[in-house]
Amino acid sequence: MPAAGGFDKGNGKGYPGKLTPFVTVTCIVAAMGGLIFGYDIGISGGVTSMPSFLKRFFPSVYRKQQANSSTNQYCQYNSETLTLFTSSLYLAALLSSLVASSVTRKFGRKKSMLFGGVLFFAGALINGFAQGVWMLIVGRLLLGFGIGFANQSVPLYLSEMAPYKYRGALNIGFQLSITIGILIANVLNYFFAKIKGGWGWRLSLGGAMVPALIITIGSLVLPDTPNSMIERGQRDEAREKLRKIRGVNDVDEEFNDLVGASEASKQVEHPWGNLLKRKYRPHLTMAILIPFFQQLTGINVIMFYAPVLFNTIGFGNDASLMSAVITGLVNACATLVSIYGVDKWGRRSLFLEGGTQMLICQAIVAACIGAKFGVDGNPGELPKWYAVVVVLFICLYVAAFAWSWGPLGWLVPSEIFPLEIRSAAQSVNVSVNMAFTFVVAQIFLNMLCHLKFGLFIFFAFFVLVMSIFIFFFLPETNGIPIEEMGQVWKNHWFWSRYVGEDDFVSNGGVELQKGNKAINNV
Repeated sequence: MPAAGGFDKGNGKGYPGKLTPFVTVTCIVAAMGGLIFGYDIGISGGVTSMPSFLKRFFPSVYRKQQANSSTNQYCQYNSETLTLFTSSLYLAALLSSLVASSVTRKFGRKKSMLFGGVLFFAGALINGFAQGVWMLIVGRLLLGFGIGFANQSVPLYLSEMAPYKYRGALNIGFQLSITIGILIANVLNYFFAKIKGGWGWRLSLGGAMVPALIITIGSLVLPDTPNSMIERGQRDEAREKLRKIRGVNDVDEEFNDLVGASEASKQVEHPWGNLLKRKYRPHLTMAILIPFFQQLTGINVIMFYAPVLFNTIGFGNDASLMSAVITGLVNACATLVSIYGVDKWGRRSLFLEGGTQMLICQAIVAACIGAKFGVDGNPGELPKWYAVVVVLFICLYVAAFAWSWGPLGWLVPSEIFPLEIRSAAQSVNVSVNMAFTFVVAQIFLNMLCHLKFGLFIFFAFFVLVMSIFIFFFLPETNGIPIEEMGQVWKNHWFWSRYVGEDDFVSNGGVELQKGNKAINNV
């Protein structure tokens, strides 16, 4: 039976080069762009569980929270205004990612990161000094514009700078920064919530200025990628930069391939329209379905509503914030597993193991919550062992996501797109991600109120579907140079019907050996 997604790299093309200190430091600084996204995810759930914040901006939610604990716990946070506060950011990120495509292509990855940092800083400033809900939402929109630019440019920057043998580990630095941002936000929420006078939420929201400054300053000192420099006609500088990045003088083969890819991309007048061509069908499918599935793992529900969720299942305010700190710590540590293993074990194995683990954990969490809360949302007295079991399996679920769908949801799309459609396709990827983050954030509290513990069954169903999709339709991309990625689609049992032998010929004029077509048994 043909391999579901197999690709034997065989004697495929490889470029000389090593992991230099220069490129390592550069990728670490660039990956810090993930801090702004992670910090926001962590802060949002924390401040929306702080009574002083709710009392000032969302009094109806505050009154429900303070009501007798015998009321339906599933529905205490159900408020359209509260969900609009959280989810407005993702709508703005969706819109800005479309604009960011043109900025990234015409002015380089650095400029896009700079715009992202400046916009995020402005949003954090407005939120920190907010006097009304309208200021909160304006601030959130600016934060969203910033995230749209950063999420569009940073994964591309990392994939283009990294040597192909280490591309997975260096690119996952972006996801690690997201998890560190979440963890920092959760820790700060825990301590800021204790400030007397009830103004700690201002420090939580205003603190977003710090990660914004990091990406803004970083974008000013980082070098541009050789791919981007060639795209803008700076070939001599690009060759020198490539030598410095790779740590070797012999970069002619890779440089010529980059120039060939750039020339091909210049023939494309309308990259958005080009995405619809038959040969780009696998790329477009992955650009849409991977971020779609990533959001339907339910992870953002857990992470940016963790304090609310833990409060709902019977923890006090302090305990719920501490539980969010614990899940944030698990998230960051588990991402290190992915950094270690992604270039050793491959993308597919991490996707499939993570999906299986998430599915089991969601089923157990649903059973635990269903057993104690039933359908009326009134749990009565919750024993300590129950809380420990729920937190344990939520942590195992978060760990599975953090070494699979979390980092790979950004890595795989950023490494599979040919240069001629790269910026446009990455914009589709970010836009779909933000669109479904918006949808999930907007309806989650309502779904929790109506589906109750069935919400976890809902997400578990999608985890099963996405794991089946990965098994059959995603080829292995590990260890393949980014400009040679077209070969994996030609050799795939399904996508080969859309990609012909004359498509994605190596830009240096030499195709990967056709003998590498793999028919592996499963």
